[in-house]
Amino acid sequence: MSAKNIALLAGGFTGEYEISLKSAANIAANLDATLYNVYTILIGRDSWFYESDNGIAEVDKNDFSITVNGAKINFDFAFITVHGTPGEDGKLQGYFDMLGIPYNTCDATTSAITMNKAFTKTLVDGIHGLHTARSLRLFERDMHDVAIIAASLKFPLFIKPNNGGSSVGMSKVYNAAGLPEALKKAFNEDDQILVEEFIEGREFSIGVARLHGKITVLPATEIISSKDFFDYEAKYTDGVSKEITPADLPARKNEEIAEIVTEIYLRLNCKGMVRIDFILPNQTQDFYFIEVNTTPGQSAASLIPQQVRAAGLSLPGFYSDLIEGAGR
Repeated sequence: MSAKNIALLAGGFTGEYEISLKSAANIAANLDATLYNVYTILIGRDSWFYESDNGIAEVDKNDFSITVNGAKINFDFAFITVHGTPGEDGKLQGYFDMLGIPYNTCDATTSAITMNKAFTKTLVDGIHGLHTARSLRLFERDMHDVAIIAASLKFPLFIKPNNGGSSVGMSKVYNAAGLPEALKKAFNEDDQILVEEFIEGREFSIGVARLHGKITVLPATEIISSKDFFDYEAKYTDGVSKEITPADLPARKNEEIAEIVTEIYLRLNCKGMVRIDFILPNQTQDFYFIEVNTTPGQSAASLIPQQVRAAGLSLPGFYSDLIEGAGR
C-alpha cells in the first residue's frame, strides 16, 4: 500500500498564526512516515504555499495541488490545524467539501456555528446536566446602555468577542464603571460580543474524539491560572497557568461529565477531535458550559496531546485514526 499524501494546513489570518505553526510541527513529528507523506501548507491572506528545500511551491487552488521538482502532487487528505479563520470557522471545510477532499475536523456548518459562542450556547441548552451562564449578545452597530446591562446581569461580568477561537479581547468587570472600556476592547476584535455572568469555580477542558468509529472522551485537564481568568496570556505564557491532567475529580463526576460532553458532541454533529471547556462552580459542582473548540492546539504542551498521553494512547496512533476514520 503506497503512502497517502497529507496536506497539513497551518497559519491562518489571526493572532494565533504562530501557535498554529507549533501545532503543525508536533502533528508532523507524530505522523508515521511509512504511512503518510506530509506536506505542511502555510495559509496566508495573500498566498497558500509549501516550502521545500528547493524553494516555494504555490498551491493551485483550482484542485488544491502543488508542483514540486516538476511533479504535480494531489492530496488524499487535509489535516487542518489553523486556529481561527479560515480553518476553524468552516471556510476551508466548505472548500474541501467542494473538491471532495476529506479532512479531520467538523464539517463547514458545525465549524461555522461553534465559532459563534451565543449560537452554540443556544444549541446545547437543554442537555441534561448542562448549565450556561446568563448572558447578553451585543452588536457593535447598536447602542449599548451600560445601565441596562448592569440591571440585566449580576456582576462580576465576563466580556468576550462572540466569534473567534482565541482568548484575545476578553475582560472581567466588577462594576458598571468598568463596562465601557471592556466593551471597546471586545469590539476591537469582533462586531458582536457576549456579556455573561462570571461563574466562580474550577475550570476544566476535555477532549472528545471519534476513534475507531466510537466517541471517546479523553481525561479532563484542570486549568489553574494565576491570573483572574484564562486569557491569551495565561494560555500561551509559560508559568502563568498550571494544568493538571488527569484532573482530580471523583469517578462519578467523570462519568457525569463524559455523558454531557458526548451529548454536546452528538448534538452539534461534531467530527474528529474537539475540546470542550467548562466550569464546576465551587458551591454546586454543576457543569457550566463555556465553549467548544473545533481545532484545538496540538503543540507538544497543548491540552489534547496531554490528555491523549494520560489516556494511555499514542499520539501517532491518535492522529492516524483521525485520518483513517474521517469518512465514518
